[in-house]
Amino acid sequence: MVVGGCAIWLTVIVLFMHAARHRRASWTAEHAGALIAWGGVAVPAVILLALLGYAVWLMPAMRPWNPVAANGNAIEVTGEQFWWRIRYPESEDSPAFETANEIRLPVGRPATFSLTATDVIHSFWIPSLGGKMDMIPGRTNRLTLKPTRVGLYRGPCAEFCGSSHTYMAFSVVVMEQNDFDKWRRRQIEGHPDAGTEGARLMKRHGCLGCHSLRGLEVAGGIAPDLTLLGARQSIGAGALANTPETIARFIRSPSSVKPGARMPDFDMLSAADIEAMARYLGGLE
Repeated sequence: MVVGGCAIWLTVIVLFMHAARHRRASWTAEHAGALIAWGGVAVPAVILLALLGYAVWLMPAMRPWNPVAANGNAIEVTGEQFWWRIRYPESEDSPAFETANEIRLPVGRPATFSLTATDVIHSFWIPSLGGKMDMIPGRTNRLTLKPTRVGLYRGPCAEFCGSSHTYMAFSVVVMEQNDFDKWRRRQIEGHPDAGTEGARLMKRHGCLGCHSLRGLEVAGGIAPDLTLLGARQSIGAGALANTPETIARFIRSPSSVKPGARMPDFDMLSAADIEAMARYLGGLE
């Protein structure tokens, strides 16, 4: 596009200089009509038809949902105020599992996303990988993306969805296939140590009434899954860096980090209890 634009610009400048330096007699009506017919109708029509044919030829490979890739790496993403529910459906070699606010993909393999929302309209967007797609309550949209290089990418919510819209982002980690397989096995295993002080405190204070931790017998499903939380790039859907200190801050007062968050403040708990739970969650890798 840059080369084409520069070529057109140079052509116009050359024609302008040529016209300015050489005085010519006025064109006849026949010459002017021929210029308009060829330069204004015929040539643009041929160019546009060629571009249209090329675009139609490319369209099957550029569809937001590519049926050819639909049997690849399937991921279900649900937008909620103000976080992302990520579910990897059951496959031939592994059961289904759920995580939150972070997507991991194998490099070089198409990923087919099934996108919906539970409350208001959100919009799924990974700028470095492809275009955006709305997430609408009661409807499932599909988007196929193919990451081509290993790296860490950021995905924001691209549709205003409430007071913490700015603090609703997710991380995308593109990995080699072997590393992705190891991560997937680790997610399925879970196995948080139920005998630690942090796990006991989470049960005692009712955290698992909303959150879930694979491997613990009590688990809720209305809030983000916390399995292997310590391995994620951030907490609070991109609101804070992932450290025991920021986890403790979020437990103490999530509303001060994310206005409108549905998680209640737990500042009534002792500092020792909050720090113990934060260390426990931060160590789940």
